[in-house]
Amino acid sequence: MKLSDFDYYLPAELIAQYPAAERTASRMLHVDGVHGVRIDRTFRELPLLIGANDVLVFNNTRVIKARLAGRKETGGRVEALIERVLDNDATAAYAPSNKALAHMRASKSPKVGSRIIFGEDTRQVIATMVRRVDDLFELHFESVAGESLSVYEILEHFGTVPLPPYITHDADQVDEARYQTVYAKHQGSVAAPTAGLHFDQPMLTALMNQGIALAYVTLHVGAGTFQPVRDEDMSKHIMHSERYQVPAETVAAIAHAKAAGGRVIAVGTTSMRTLEAASATGVLRSGSGETKIFITPGYEFRTVDRLITNFHLPKSTLMMLVSAFAGHHNIVEAYRHAVESRYRFFSYGDAMLLERAPQGQFKDDSAR
Repeated sequence: MKLSDFDYYLPAELIAQYPAAERTASRMLHVDGVHGVRIDRTFRELPLLIGANDVLVFNNTRVIKARLAGRKETGGRVEALIERVLDNDATAAYAPSNKALAHMRASKSPKVGSRIIFGEDTRQVIATMVRRVDDLFELHFESVAGESLSVYEILEHFGTVPLPPYITHDADQVDEARYQTVYAKHQGSVAAPTAGLHFDQPMLTALMNQGIALAYVTLHVGAGTFQPVRDEDMSKHIMHSERYQVPAETVAAIAHAKAAGGRVIAVGTTSMRTLEAASATGVLRSGSGETKIFITPGYEFRTVDRLITNFHLPKSTLMMLVSAFAGHHNIVEAYRHAVESRYRFFSYGDAMLLERAPQGQFKDDSAR
């Protein structure tokens, strides 16, 4: 398949700029990957569609205030987007990490040794650019007014929420609360696992009261999630690397669900990518690692049976993932229906519930 197979027309006014008034108030398009049937639902119907033996798997990463506005010592403006906080050397393991990899936007890229000032005159932090790592810049932050703060503490004080590029307003207090899942735990993401934004605590409680298992993985989403696929030949695209962890109790919950005839429901593409990466040997294993998994039509899913997700950008790797999962033709028709029905798209938009298509469905799609 080619990149153009994953394009679609989207009116700009359907890109949600703000979240719904309540987390669970979104619409939800239910797509049956087996028969291609589409049903317009609301997200509040979700508990009625989940069986007692099913398990929901959430990504409990926490979005950090990764966007920093600053200036060079020479006065030029700089914007840094922290991609990853780096661990200290083993000899300094006791100290808070002061190192990070960042994307940089400036009229001229900072050179090695240049110093960048973040913050206001009354309180500032200075970072030194020490080296390039591919297209990223390694920054070392100095202490703040004599305080030895970690990068996470610096970001909390000086940074802002890194809203996606298609959201046009500056992040405010509403975004600080709503561009974060209610179950966020482990800090490290620069983008939210947006399917999880639809859940509030009453819905999670209702699911547990139904006897439905809730399990968690962690995948720290990088800025590369917004990186476009530029070549018509998709095989040339290189995925960005992301850190993940799968706890032993999550593996046990999934094994129990499958043994009871239940289904594994990934909440978001990040949860799916984590589970499928951890199943690369054919068996889901606990532990941590890095993944560059690129799921396209033809991929055979090992763990996930259903997927809760949002609507994704045209020609994106996530469009390829959902096409692999629910069938390319089914997704093309579902997105056409969503546009015609005025669904809200992307991070603050509406949801989809996808049933997995039979393995090999993409072969049938190509003949349509």
